[in-house]
Amino acid sequence: MQLEQLLPFLLTVALGTYVQTVTGFALGMIILGFVVQFELASVTFSSVIISFLMLANGPIALYGNLKSLDKPALLYSLLGLFPALVLGVMLLSYLSNEFTQVLQWILGITIIGGGLFILLKPEPKKERSCHLSFTAAGFAAGLFGGLFSIAGPPLVYQFYRQPLPLQTIRLCLITAFLVMNILRLCVLGIQGQLSFEMLWTSLLCLPVVAAFTLLGKYYPPPLSNKNMRRIAFSLLITIGINLVYSA
Repeated sequence: MQLEQLLPFLLTVALGTYVQTVTGFALGMIILGFVVQFELASVTFSSVIISFLMLANGPIALYGNLKSLDKPALLYSLLGLFPALVLGVMLLSYLSNEFTQVLQWILGITIIGGGLFILLKPEPKKERSCHLSFTAAGFAAGLFGGLFSIAGPPLVYQFYRQPLPLQTIRLCLITAFLVMNILRLCVLGIQGQLSFEMLWTSLLCLPVVAAFTLLGKYYPPPLSNKNMRRIAFSLLITIGINLVYSA
């Protein structure tokens, strides 16, 4: 990646990190959306960077908290996630080589859907969902995780509808995404799609992620959570529509 591409890429990572810190969502979608829109890097390259960045906070958040996990919910989610993830990675490889415009169109629709999800606040159900619903949510998350390293919306919505403590929900999601990104990188490595440039770019992004995570934590914008969600929603919808239109 040339310097004239690297600097905008790092700025995009900074923006995505800040928005995710103050909203809890959207890092991958913002990075992929801007990178593809301005042709800074390929979808495959950018999604690998996102996977590496997602590995940074998972082990720290889980350390000493494994007893709080809801193991059955996590297990059934992962049962659906694994095969769909492999399918998503294979689909990414095929579309990247043969149908780049179709891939961009799917990415745009995914980002629009993620933008709409930001406005949703799922109410917890009185009774726990069946195991099959966790597997189905895991399958949907795995497919999009394999394609774009954006697995959040299906699993987040599924878990937040459950009558579970918020700590348990958060840790289950962190674990699922951590496992997903490890598996995704392994599959890409087996396919020979990982490169030194990807690793080097990921290392350059880590200080940016750390700095803007702290910035978002200690200096959030003077806006209510509702208005911040609206801004993030507007940003993602605009990115998604532009991607669909240009494709």
